[in-house]
This record gives sequence, structure tokens and C-alpha cells, in this order.
Amino acid sequence: MNSINHNNHNNYNNYNSYNSAGGGKGRMIYLDNSATTYPKPQSVIRAISGAVVRYGANPGRGGFPMSIETGEAVYACRRDIAAMFGAPGPECVVFGANCTGALNLVMKGTLKPGDHVVVSDMEHNAVMRPLEALKERGVTYSVAEVVPEDNDATLDRFRKAITPKTKLLVCTQASNVFGIRAPVERLAALCHQYGAKICVDAAQSAGVVPINIGESGIDYLCCAGHKGLYGPMGIGILVLGDPGDKLATLVEGGTGTQSRSLMQPDDPPERYEAGTINVPGIIALRSGVNFVMNKGPENIYREELAMAAYLHRGLSKLPKVRLYTDEPRAPWYVPVVSFNVEGMKSEEAGEYLGRKNIAVRCGLHCAPCAHMKMGTEAGGTVRASVSVFTRRQELDALIRAVSGL
Repeated sequence: MNSINHNNHNNYNNYNSYNSAGGGKGRMIYLDNSATTYPKPQSVIRAISGAVVRYGANPGRGGFPMSIETGEAVYACRRDIAAMFGAPGPECVVFGANCTGALNLVMKGTLKPGDHVVVSDMEHNAVMRPLEALKERGVTYSVAEVVPEDNDATLDRFRKAITPKTKLLVCTQASNVFGIRAPVERLAALCHQYGAKICVDAAQSAGVVPINIGESGIDYLCCAGHKGLYGPMGIGILVLGDPGDKLATLVEGGTGTQSRSLMQPDDPPERYEAGTINVPGIIALRSGVNFVMNKGPENIYREELAMAAYLHRGLSKLPKVRLYTDEPRAPWYVPVVSFNVEGMKSEEAGEYLGRKNIAVRCGLHCAPCAHMKMGTEAGGTVRASVSVFTRRQELDALIRAVSGL
């Protein structure tokens, strides 16, 4: 067992709870953490349960103690997230339903007819579908290649894709399918040279690799709360590099501030948070963020990457297995391993593993662009992704199961 897991035995009770509730025969091996991390830390479970009792009032909507305390708890989460990502202040942290919503807010709140966007060839549909919708409004985009393990070549591809009309560069920091990392810090410097801004999709990297938007120059950081930050589903984050950078709003409504005005407030985060926010999700997310910070993203990245490399090596010894990247290692990858089994569709392999109570993700992973890049668009891949709670014997069980195919 790796060192990061020594004090986490209680979290495996979540597996047992799943099984005792009829979720499967025997103990589940969960390797779909790129979709949603599971199990969650016990601190997160306690936080979301306690939030319903202690923080049951709308924040900022009342002068009574519970409303005030709820507002303070939400602010504390903004403060901790701002500190984690090197944002100028808590006001730069905007909460929403998910990372997809944050990406939509940036793209649709920034781009106007005639604008041009550059994206990578690894993007999730959370980026590509909004861009396709924006084409109907006169926005155009170009796709630039991320060259695995060659940042200079990647920058050259992006530089050639930039035009005088380029206003925004949107890039995933790490592929959700193949774990390939893009040099977003260098891409930020590049696009700023041309007067453009950068929006980073950190759905697969937030909480796994260290990110500091103040040092890197990232203008917009979009995060999923339920993945590497170990929060619950239904909470996403947009972190603004500049609180004075005003995006057009997608939704207008009550914010609990400036109620006499019929205009949406100008200042973040209220400008982008119309309606009641997901307080239990935010409270629990703060516990997840603190869990990550206590362990240290650097430690998490190092040890999760070692687990992914161990899995890659084990699968590479099986003659019927095809892998699509080199062994995951820093700084080129995040801990994700995609593979296929000769003579089987990815879904068939996934169903087989599911019957053995091993949870993996199969198919196109909502990222057809990444599959076209790697030549797997016809049938997708089997994806295994680890978390801080993954144990080596679980990976051994996966390798044994695949060897039987």
C-alpha cells in the first residue's frame, strides 16, 4: 500500500456500504475516478450531512444567525479555493453546477460574432459542443495538435493556429481519455503575446497536479468539484484570474445583493450566481479541498502516477492488450490508463469487468476528438483511473481479470 493511503482505511467502509445495500456481490473495485472519485473522504460525507442541519438557510438572504453563518461558511470555501489555486481573492471563485457550466459561461460570456478560438485536439464535448453552438453566432475555431511529451512542438502548433481574430484559447490541461497533459502555462504566455486569453479545463487536473493561476497567467480556470477535489456531484467552479474581467451573464436573477436594481450586479461572484446556490455541495467541497491540501497535490500526483504506471506495466505484459500511450510519468501525464483487448469491443470488456465487480469506463468518454487523435474513434477504449484510495492489489485484480480475456 502506498504511503498516501495509510490513514484511509475508514473510507473503504463506503465500498462496504455500497455492497451491503445490494450494489454488488463482493467488494467493488472502483477505477472510474476520472468520471467521479469514489469513495469520498469521511470528512466530506460528514460535511454534506451536517450542512443540511447546520447551514439550512439561504446565504446572504437574511439577517438572522443561520443565514449569516451559512454565508460565512460559503465564503470560507471561496477563500480556501482561492488560496489553493493562487487566485487574487475569494471574490474570484464562482460556483455553479459543474465544470461544463463554467466552460459555457466563459465561452458564451466572452465570444462575439467574428471572434476566433483555438482549442486542442483532446477536448471534451464540454468544450466542443458549446463551440459548435457558437458557430451559429459567427464564432469560428481552429484545432491545434498537442504533441505528447514535446511541449515545444505543441506550442508551435498552437502558434500557427492563432489568427488576428483569435480572442480565446480553450485547452484541457489533461485528456480525460489518455491522460496526456498540455503545457497550459506556456500556452497562457503564448496567447497573451497575441492579445488573447486562455481558459483551462481542469476537470482532470484540479486536485491532482498543482495549479497556481497567479503564477501561470491562466485567465479562467474551470474545475469539477466531484473529481480530484473529492466533493460531491453537482458542484463546479470557475476561478477568475482577474475579478475585474466581466463576462456576459448566461443567467440573471436574485443574488441577495442590490435588490432594488433590476440589473444583474457587476461584481463577481454574485454577477454569475443568480438564484440559490448549492450550499451543501459547497460545504462538502470545502472539506474535499482541505483533504487535498492536507495531503498536498504534489504528493497526490506523484503517488497516483506511480499507481497508474504500475497498472500500465502490468497490462503491457498481456499479449492481447493494446495500450495507446507510453507509461504515465511526470510531467507528461495524469494517472489515467486507456487500453483495448484484441478481438473485443471496449463495451464488452467493460461488461466483463463489471461482472467481476471492477468499475471502469468504456466507449468514447464524451471526448470523440481525443479518440480521433489516437485512432480509437470507432470503438473507444477501456479507461482505468485511480484515486488516493486506490490500492495496488486492486490493480493486480484488474490485471488478472484482463489476462483472462
